[in-house]
Amino acid sequence: MQTDFSPAQLADPATAQSEGAIRKCVHCGFCTATCPTYVLLGDELDSPRGRIYLMKEMLEAEAVPTAEVVKHIDRCLSCLACTTTCPSGVDYMHLVDHARAYIQNRYRRPWHERFVRGLLAYVLPSPSRFRMAIRLARFGRPFTGMLRSIDGLKPLAAMLDLAPKSLAPPAPLTSSPARMTRGRIVLLKGCAEPVLRPEIREAAVRLLNRSGFDVVFANGEACCGALVHHMGHEEASLAAARRNVDAWTAELNGEGLDAIVITASGCGTTIKDYGFMLRNDPAYARKAARVSALAKDISEMLAAIELPAHVDRGIKVGYQAACSLQHGQKVTEAPRRLLASVGYDVRVPRDAHLCCGSAGTYNILQPQIAGELGRLKVGNLEELRADVIATGNVGCATQIGAWTGVPVVHVVELLDWATGGPTPPAMIDRYSEGSQE
Repeated sequence: MQTDFSPAQLADPATAQSEGAIRKCVHCGFCTATCPTYVLLGDELDSPRGRIYLMKEMLEAEAVPTAEVVKHIDRCLSCLACTTTCPSGVDYMHLVDHARAYIQNRYRRPWHERFVRGLLAYVLPSPSRFRMAIRLARFGRPFTGMLRSIDGLKPLAAMLDLAPKSLAPPAPLTSSPARMTRGRIVLLKGCAEPVLRPEIREAAVRLLNRSGFDVVFANGEACCGALVHHMGHEEASLAAARRNVDAWTAELNGEGLDAIVITASGCGTTIKDYGFMLRNDPAYARKAARVSALAKDISEMLAAIELPAHVDRGIKVGYQAACSLQHGQKVTEAPRRLLASVGYDVRVPRDAHLCCGSAGTYNILQPQIAGELGRLKVGNLEELRADVIATGNVGCATQIGAWTGVPVVHVVELLDWATGGPTPPAMIDRYSEGSQE
């Protein structure tokens, strides 16, 4: 696609990066078949190539974004299925990230959007605030119907719908050495995951120890910044990246690290991108690149070793590939192979490339589209007649769990169970501890 940026505009590194991405787009249309919003809505402006055209026009003119442009950019899930499909190598991820930051800085949203987005940016990155918000949700549930009937307040109704009615107590954070160590890793603490599903981190620690890894938690680490990053809060996301780079560099320079392991694939995609995000920061560019190179999804970490002895329970598993894992990180085979290697019957649904509708805060900010995608995904998963659904991202587990009665767990919970760990909490009603019912 031809562009018309001035030399002065291209002096800005973000604009130069975006211009390069735009120029690679040849409008072939391959991306439309894999874009969830285009599949649902059939609107060219809700396809990747349509959004690229809108972003090009907005950035070239340095225009104040219009409500129409913002609507279509907001509808993008950042699932990145288009990047998997694109034959031209368009860097859509960084292009849409730039556009969102541009919109955040130049567009004044209606008050209700500013309120909801500000609330999400304040609450979700903090486990303590998130836990308190979930506890307070019970007071708001009687008003869910009323909130859903008011267009601007539908996201608040979506928050209440997604909030669990009870929470497990916080899990302690203690370093965990292995009996026969083969390496030292930092496990990401996370923000939303340990509040919603603390059993994921507990299973990860057990499994990593059983596999021979010392597990530590870094002092000074905080939210990875993914949630605010995808809402266009560039400075907040960069501050989060710098804070974590400092925390993990201290571990690297201390006792050393073999990897930074992540159980939430949405976080992993962002952490692996720290090197890009901080590429123009002379104080952090090299350190951030080093950290990104060490970041691994837990399935990548485990795929490189032989798991301990396992129990074959003959359970049928429907595998839901998180978009941030299969498209964002290009990790596609490892989770399925790991599950099969410990005896599970792994099944993959139709249209596995399509997003479930979670996408960070998307199922709150765009509840109608997210709901349609959730129902579509669950319909395809339930066709598999699986005993359990497994995924690699807590957002997917929450979204899918809202639409199905089939237990939804993290891949690592099943791997832990098969190699000596306890029954995943979501499956206890159907399976006795350590054996099939």
